[in-house]
Amino acid sequence: MKLPDDYVERVYAGVLGKIIGVYLGRPIEGWSYDRIISELGNITEYVHEKLKVPLIITDDDISGTFTFIKSLSDNGHCIDLPTAEIGNSWLNYLIENRTILWWGGLGNSTEHTAFQRLRSGVEAPRSGSIQLNGKVVAEQIGAQIFIDSWGMISPGNPDLAADFAKRAASVSHDGEAIYGAQVIAAIEAQAFVERDINRLVDAGLAVIPKNSILSKMIHRLRVWNSKYSDWREVRQLIEEHYGYDKFPGNCHIIPNHALIILGLLYGEGNFQKSLMIVNTSGWDTDCNSGNLGCILGIRNGLKAFESGVDWRKPISDRLYVASADGGSVITDAVTETYRLVNMRRHLAKLPALSPKGGVRFHFDLPGSTQGFTAKNGEVSNVTGHSQSGHYSLALRSHGIASFGTPTFIPPDAINMTGYHLMASPTLYSGQKVSAGLTARKKLRANFFIGVYDENDQYEIIQGPEFELPAGKYCEVFWTIPDTNGLPIAEIGFQMPNAGTIYLDYLGWNGEPKALFTRPPGSLLPAPGPQLWRRAWINGVDIWDTWSPEPFRIIQNNDMGLISIGTREWCDYTASTQMTSTLMKSGGLAIRVQGMRRYYALLICRDNKARLIKYKNVIKVLSETDFPWKELEPSELKLKAEDNFLQGWINGVLSFEIRDTDDPILSGGVGLVVEEGTMMASYVAVSPN
Repeated sequence: MKLPDDYVERVYAGVLGKIIGVYLGRPIEGWSYDRIISELGNITEYVHEKLKVPLIITDDDISGTFTFIKSLSDNGHCIDLPTAEIGNSWLNYLIENRTILWWGGLGNSTEHTAFQRLRSGVEAPRSGSIQLNGKVVAEQIGAQIFIDSWGMISPGNPDLAADFAKRAASVSHDGEAIYGAQVIAAIEAQAFVERDINRLVDAGLAVIPKNSILSKMIHRLRVWNSKYSDWREVRQLIEEHYGYDKFPGNCHIIPNHALIILGLLYGEGNFQKSLMIVNTSGWDTDCNSGNLGCILGIRNGLKAFESGVDWRKPISDRLYVASADGGSVITDAVTETYRLVNMRRHLAKLPALSPKGGVRFHFDLPGSTQGFTAKNGEVSNVTGHSQSGHYSLALRSHGIASFGTPTFIPPDAINMTGYHLMASPTLYSGQKVSAGLTARKKLRANFFIGVYDENDQYEIIQGPEFELPAGKYCEVFWTIPDTNGLPIAEIGFQMPNAGTIYLDYLGWNGEPKALFTRPPGSLLPAPGPQLWRRAWINGVDIWDTWSPEPFRIIQNNDMGLISIGTREWCDYTASTQMTSTLMKSGGLAIRVQGMRRYYALLICRDNKARLIKYKNVIKVLSETDFPWKELEPSELKLKAEDNFLQGWINGVLSFEIRDTDDPILSGGVGLVVEEGTMMASYVAVSPN
């Protein structure tokens, strides 16, 4: 099927609708209708300031939506993607008690129960089945809250969307919960080609059994809609007939799905009115509002957000996709849009889209700002001032001003309540930054980065100053200096005078040249959040903060991993010095893409050294004899060039192999430990 001409913008609107809906509903999640009306009234705009909570938060609805879809690209964009592979993506991208999910325990949290099943060797879809987990656990809300991405990659094809949704949802859910996911995904797919609300609901009903509770409930809602003009009357009927007291468990899908349909039917396609209804109605507001916001974003396009309320400026495209793939956590709506669009294009055997040569910040969607905010100035998306695109970002200074975008956990998110934000920076020492800029009059400006120092204080490192001639397009460059391993939290521009600069693009390339260790001058144990340590994705049982070594990692069972870096790192060399006690195996990992996708050079207690590939299962690529001795230091070095790997132990070339079986071609660096304790004094990375 031909992709809609406005497919990219409609996906962008769907992504924005999803995150706006979540941010709108999250502060009142779990509130009753009566409490909302009593304390806040109708929810017609963001309420975070009234409730003194942050707007942009880490949320399972957002993280799950944009994480589990990676199973498609991880498996070669196979349209017949097996459910078991989506289950494997849970094991790769989740870290128990630390990422994405509500970790409420076996038999209490549906997703945690499914994760426990997967980890114990139960494959999906049995991992989420009623047969194994029971009807109560299997029919909670989570099946539909993560499903929007599958609808967005199936434009105009509700059957495909429902098929994807069934496979994805059945990793953790069953029964009515799967039907709910299928309805949402089918409506979203059809919303690319259909505006009539009733026909959209028809498309959702067409993909589930007519005798299901969900189908009968939706039919009943439509009858009520024809009889009652006031949505409040129907909300009351929903509570009476389908309320939480009618369904066991913490957060059943039926009551919450009913509120999504209520918002669709009575919102009449208007984004603000529809989200007002679904949020004012209570229960699981962020989930319901996120699904409904995505539907209406797709249906209405970017015009959805032009209702009087400024939905877009407060969020500036920002979102967090919290997972074990640390370099993709700090992201934005434009980046996630093109990730989904290119998945769909792969399925259609079309070339990927790479605006302005594939740079990270290109602003080439209407209104996009990609996380940029201003101090003593303003930012806005404008047409023109671009060499190869349609839009640019206007940076308007009122005097001495700065304009930046996050590359790591921003200061306002360090102590975020609720879901913990674990991320790796997206920018590192040694990488080469470039930007395209234009000014109407001659102006001076300079790059800057913000880093967290050894005491977690935010400090600015200024980059080179440059002068922009009036009306002339200029490209400027900067190689990021050595930050002594301190995490880079922001990049942007400073202007000493009033004026406007038009930013066409900002990007960086190349592998880093960086030494990761405990920052000089930091205390032991360090007080506060220890942001140099938080730049690593922590997937081990214990990372000892009292030890003299910066990296003392302990894993009691199975394989543990800490990692740092991004999927943009391709060909590089990494090294470390390690010792160990009571360790089954441990060592250095490269091209890390989560907990179960990487290469590693391991020293093993059975007096072997092994080069392995972990891609859902561990494959030994090569091994050699190596006498393990407790607490004896070993120097490890791994080099990757395309699919060719080399490994050194104590300066001796011990492994050379070309991986021709679906190689892992990019990713960050890490330290691995299996059943025991490993210590390392540093991890170094450099380009080949």
